[in-house]
Amino acid sequence: MLKYYDPQVNELIKQEEARQASTIRLIPSENYVSQNVMQATGSCLTNKYAEGYPNKRYYEGQQVTDLIEDLAKQRAGDVFRAPHVNVQSYSGSIANMAAYLALADPGDTIMGLSLPDGGHLTHGWKVSATGKVFKSVQYPVNYDTDLFDYDQIAEIAKENKPKILIAGTSAYPRKIDFKAFRKIADEVGAYLVCDIAHIAGLVAGGAHESPMEVADVVTTTTHKSLRGPRGALVMCREEFAKAIDKAVFPGMQGGPHMHTISGIAVAMKEAGTESFKEYAHQVVKNAKALGEKLQEYGFKLVTGGTDNHLLLLDMRSKNISGKKMAKALDRAGIVTNCNTVPNDPAPPFNPSGVRIGTPAVTTRGMKESDMGEIAEMINDTADNLEDLQAIDRIGKRVRFFCSRFPLPKSFIHSEE
Repeated sequence: MLKYYDPQVNELIKQEEARQASTIRLIPSENYVSQNVMQATGSCLTNKYAEGYPNKRYYEGQQVTDLIEDLAKQRAGDVFRAPHVNVQSYSGSIANMAAYLALADPGDTIMGLSLPDGGHLTHGWKVSATGKVFKSVQYPVNYDTDLFDYDQIAEIAKENKPKILIAGTSAYPRKIDFKAFRKIADEVGAYLVCDIAHIAGLVAGGAHESPMEVADVVTTTTHKSLRGPRGALVMCREEFAKAIDKAVFPGMQGGPHMHTISGIAVAMKEAGTESFKEYAHQVVKNAKALGEKLQEYGFKLVTGGTDNHLLLLDMRSKNISGKKMAKALDRAGIVTNCNTVPNDPAPPFNPSGVRIGTPAVTTRGMKESDMGEIAEMINDTADNLEDLQAIDRIGKRVRFFCSRFPLPKSFIHSEE
């Protein structure tokens, strides 16, 4: 057992578990997996190498791994109504690059949301490989509303004629009109890639529109709001299936992580339940309730609110930098991340915003009324930013608050 062989690592793991249990986790990309998913990802499948695809492997001994991968693909296809699913990508970053390589050639133009305006590194930002392999064009949000301006996006697309148009975000608190993106893509002859990494759980649970019917390729991570292990999916129409599979393997990586794929299979079973649908809608209810309470305390919300799982606070309304606020919240046991806001005058490492979300707290069973308490503790932290004793007192309140919501074990007791 680990505690006897390597007590130091065992102790650090215990400390991390205690930290996760005693803090309010508001990072939108973090969540808790069930013990079922944890058991699958920690199984003997860690030992198995399975380079290739089911029934076409480069190693022998694949009698079971083929069945597991096919099961994961089937379940993900059922959840997202996807004609073809690749479950092998190690991460969302690899999934995105594979999608681009399947549809375009190096040097072709791709077009995605600007990182400072809520996009992701892998949507063509200059420091990412996606911005080095491909010619990258970025579209902003409308700085008067902080919302997507689809007419403006269309004009940029017509001017630059991208081979791929990317619809996806990492810090955009409103619903995405995927049909509007499809129309723009058709007007300029572009492929449409939709990255739903943040909202995949909401899509699976019916709390956000699905892009599956209009997109050429859909990518997502399997954690975040989807509440699975750290992996990814690439979903597409059948006409792109061979190109996608070839881009993932051997294009981007070698043998898949079968222990992760087994965890994805379990997570997809959970995502197909009624209780998961209830969870997805509760995530949105909680985000809206938290946003409303924060506005009552004078916080400015980018776009004025949220339609999904996250909120973006513009801390200039409190004359506090995003980094300073995030650090103070972390000391109090409220875990967030600093983030740029649209048209942010501050540097990226010390931006003006703080990004928060409700997937993890909803998993622990918190409801709208609990969001009021969280908002109050966030406000108290902002009001006592320089008072470390006051921050520590808030921390004690946070720990007591968290003790009412034990870490989850299984999400499907009633349906087992």
